[in-house]
Amino acid sequence: MLNLSDNYTKKLELLETYKTLKELSNRPHYKILNKVIVASCVFGVLILFVPWTQNISGSGAVTTLKPNQRPQTIHAAIPGRIEKWYIQEGDFVKKGDTILFISEVKEDYFDPNLVANTKDQVDAKKSSLQSYDGKVGALNSQMSSLSKEKELKLLQAKNKIKQGLLKIKSDSIDLEAVHTQLKISNTQFNRSTQLYKEGLKPLTDVEEKRLKLQEVQAKIITQENKLLTAQNELLNTRMEINRLNAEYSEKISKANSDKYTALSNQYDTQAQVNKLENQYVNYSIRNGMYYIKAPQDGYINRAMQSGLGEMIKEGTPIVSIMPANYDIAVETYVNPIDLPLLKRGEKVRVWFDGWPTIVFSGWPDMSYGTFGGRVVAIENFISPNGKYRILIAPDPNEDKWPKQLSIGAGAQTLALLETVPIGFEIWRVLNGFPPNYYESKTGTDASAKK
Repeated sequence: MLNLSDNYTKKLELLETYKTLKELSNRPHYKILNKVIVASCVFGVLILFVPWTQNISGSGAVTTLKPNQRPQTIHAAIPGRIEKWYIQEGDFVKKGDTILFISEVKEDYFDPNLVANTKDQVDAKKSSLQSYDGKVGALNSQMSSLSKEKELKLLQAKNKIKQGLLKIKSDSIDLEAVHTQLKISNTQFNRSTQLYKEGLKPLTDVEEKRLKLQEVQAKIITQENKLLTAQNELLNTRMEINRLNAEYSEKISKANSDKYTALSNQYDTQAQVNKLENQYVNYSIRNGMYYIKAPQDGYINRAMQSGLGEMIKEGTPIVSIMPANYDIAVETYVNPIDLPLLKRGEKVRVWFDGWPTIVFSGWPDMSYGTFGGRVVAIENFISPNGKYRILIAPDPNEDKWPKQLSIGAGAQTLALLETVPIGFEIWRVLNGFPPNYYESKTGTDASAKK
């Protein structure tokens, strides 16, 4: 709306007529107040350009870098009865020191000579196993002897067959010779008879030829009998070969069957030996479990069982032990929105509960009592508290962390990000924006070194 009239000027002139306004305008501290206000405004504007380091805050506790260095609970591996305590709370124990002795409560293990008796059973079964080895060896020797004897018997029978064939051939030749003699005798007899009828030969000559003919006929019968006998002996020899094959096959099969029976018993005995050896080892190990020992050097924090004669079950916690040597670290939790801004190797400022500290989160150089750390592990799964767990180890390039720190002490952390003006940071916070995402040179260098 345009100010075309002089009403505004007239109103200012009317205000100057009041006495109170004149007195207020003439007071000296009013001018000082104006200067203070102007200076404050100028300072406020200038402060908006002051550098501010963005950071991610978190809270957590002191822990150890490696899992085997953290407080642990020693459990009973077997059920038993508490018989004797060798330690008390606060004692320092070395690896292998006895903490507690328990006695047996299961009736299967009451025998005090159980291990020795089991060892005797193992030795007896091993002797039985050696006996089966000897039996298998004897049967192998027997089968080898039977095979050699069979070969010799068959060779002998084959020689008999060859002899029989030669004898048959000889008898056949003799039979043919006798047949030839018969033809000659018959011819001579007929010729003598003809000559006798013609009166050229005497009767005695005819009788002589007849006698000779009858002798040759008798020889034919004898020779045929010899030939049949030789053929029969050949058949018997061939039958003997079949009998020998059947006989020795049966003997070898029986010895082979006995061998496999012995092998089966041997394998069964071997399985029993293995089972007994397993029991022997288990019993020996179980005897060692009656003495509950320290797994590493450390201090006994708390005894979770008490008294003598108390029954404990398998897996019952006995004592809590804190390792003597450990690498200290801090586990802290950050919001999910800040997780993408963190990387392994990132620098972090840490201060501990009970340790004198002055912290200016945006000006780390002005902080007092904080210690340097580096991110060594980032959990990829959200924790029950709705945040992500970050593990921080001491920075070797900065001052060492206090030796007086105890595991479980509270800790606060600041992960330093990009440096921006305060005005930008105020604007970011009022709008709910996350810190600037940037590529950390520290994280890149750490990755390059790896």
